[in-house]
Amino acid sequence: MQRVLIPQHLETLPQALPVGEQFTLSGQTMGTTWTVRYIHSQQDSQAAVRALIQDELDLVVRQMSTWQQDSNISLFNQAEADTWHPLPDPFFTVIDCALKIAADTNGAFDPTIGQLVNLWGFGPQGERSAPPKPDEICRLKASCGWQRLQLDTYGRQLRQPGNAYIDFSGIAKGYGVDRVSQALQRAGIDNYLIEVGGELYGAGIKPDGQPWWVALELPPGIASAGNESIAALCGVAVATSGDYRRYFEYDNQHYAHTIDPRTGYPIDRSVNALASVTVIHAQCMKADALATAFTVMGRQAALDYAQKNHIATLLIEQTSDGFKEHLSPELTAMLE
Repeated sequence: MQRVLIPQHLETLPQALPVGEQFTLSGQTMGTTWTVRYIHSQQDSQAAVRALIQDELDLVVRQMSTWQQDSNISLFNQAEADTWHPLPDPFFTVIDCALKIAADTNGAFDPTIGQLVNLWGFGPQGERSAPPKPDEICRLKASCGWQRLQLDTYGRQLRQPGNAYIDFSGIAKGYGVDRVSQALQRAGIDNYLIEVGGELYGAGIKPDGQPWWVALELPPGIASAGNESIAALCGVAVATSGDYRRYFEYDNQHYAHTIDPRTGYPIDRSVNALASVTVIHAQCMKADALATAFTVMGRQAALDYAQKNHIATLLIEQTSDGFKEHLSPELTAMLE
């Protein structure tokens, strides 16, 4: 059964059809791919638009990739204890948002778990086939904790308390989508669909007057059952977090890439059975971070947070009887 999701503000879709053709561009960034579909009246615009998109995504990598030793984030992570570091505006925007969401979710989202991400084999230090020792986890967990970071919002600088290792893998792709969206708008392109590693943002409409329709990502297994949800993206973003994206298995145990900052371990399927979390939000950066946080929080805590904060989210839980879906009230209101 196909479910149709339409944000309520789509009652105000543009009346005038966009002039021009639909073009599709793609490339690579952040260890994944990007694709942008946009409407433009000039065929020769593609090279300029491609450069514009890649420049924005390359900026995110230069500032926020732990895979680059000379990035702003890597230089901060390597810095001496008790030192202050001026932040470029994009980095400041992301760390400010990350810390606010960390506080608001009681640490379910935490940008300081980079050392644990690396330890479990999901960072630049390479993969692993067996879990680390408990004493290793305990030792590195002691240096984590978003509360250790001190952000000077007026001077736009960040204090390195010592051994703090920031990781933006749960928010940077969404921020990259937002930057590309802003750049396209500045270039006079109002109708487009952006996708970076599965995170999406749509604006405007297509030449046929329809919004950008996208299928929400589903875990393997549920998709084959025909349970598909499609959403109209016009001024909204979609981000999905799933325990099937990156993982390893050892001794019949599934270790997903999403680390619970409160325990130092990947989310445990026997305790938290969420296989997939999708968030629809006006900002892709926030959708990205909240999808990660909800995955860590578990079904009931995530639904409670979503209801309190009016967040549209779809949770897919893996039970002994198969997959079970849970919709927040905000998402239920989008049902056609």
